[in-house]
Amino acid sequence: MRPGVRDEDPGRDGPGHEDGHRDGGRERGRKHGGERTGNGDAAVSRRVLGHETLLVLGLSLGASGVSALISFVGSLTRPGGLEDQAARLNGSYAPDRPWLDLAWQLFGIATALVPVLLVAHLLTREGPDGRGGPGLRGIGFDLRRPGFDLGWGAVVAAGIGGSGLLLYLGARASGFNLTVVPESLPDVWWKIPVLIAAAIQNSVVEEVIVVGYLLRRLDQLGWTPMAALVAGSLLRGSYHLYQGIGGFVGNVAMGVIFVLLYRRWGRVGPLVAAHALIDIVAFVGYALLAGRVDWLPTA
Repeated sequence: MRPGVRDEDPGRDGPGHEDGHRDGGRERGRKHGGERTGNGDAAVSRRVLGHETLLVLGLSLGASGVSALISFVGSLTRPGGLEDQAARLNGSYAPDRPWLDLAWQLFGIATALVPVLLVAHLLTREGPDGRGGPGLRGIGFDLRRPGFDLGWGAVVAAGIGGSGLLLYLGARASGFNLTVVPESLPDVWWKIPVLIAAAIQNSVVEEVIVVGYLLRRLDQLGWTPMAALVAGSLLRGSYHLYQGIGGFVGNVAMGVIFVLLYRRWGRVGPLVAAHALIDIVAFVGYALLAGRVDWLPTA
């Protein structure tokens, strides 16, 4: 597919499509009496959606944002510069016991996906009588267009991945970023598969929740597209703040790009693919290159 061509079919199901918002809004209004009264029940519905959104974020990336902020404050107040400290992403839970370590790795990946299952459940309940809603298909996380998702994901990953690496190297050299250590796993047979699985898990959690789900809920709550873009992008930057100022700024910029692409395509599929490819290259690339090339910082 040519660059710039809008994906019309997924847009009809996705929250990025205007008609979908109006139809969904009318259905919710009829169910809660919003069209008839214009007050009362409709306001209660908005409060419920707002509380639901805060709970989902509190169980997932909102909590990660608070944790990252605390970690960043700790790094700032620790003796020495940020570049002399390390932010470790994928470490070992039991270095001398590989099978136990593998069990913990798989447990961590699986449990991190539970908020995504919660989001799928909540989106499914948007339908009449609390069932039959669009689910994850409504935000474009499905297998309807694998070629589109993978193709555009690769294009986006190539553009963001290269510029992100340059930003990281520049921020670290300037003293605004910690040394990011993407992996410190032992050299065992499951190392690369676990790194790939962790990269996919990261991409699914972030794009489904921060882009697809959050934008859908903010639209339903009456936020303007610009306000939703700012909120989603700042949230993405917040839970990367443990890496330093460079990690925050780079991920805010990535968030802006991803929101704009989602609004255009109505699908998180390409964004999940792009994010997964970026993280796979970072994790596996570090495992293969750390200590073997001079330009890659190590801790």
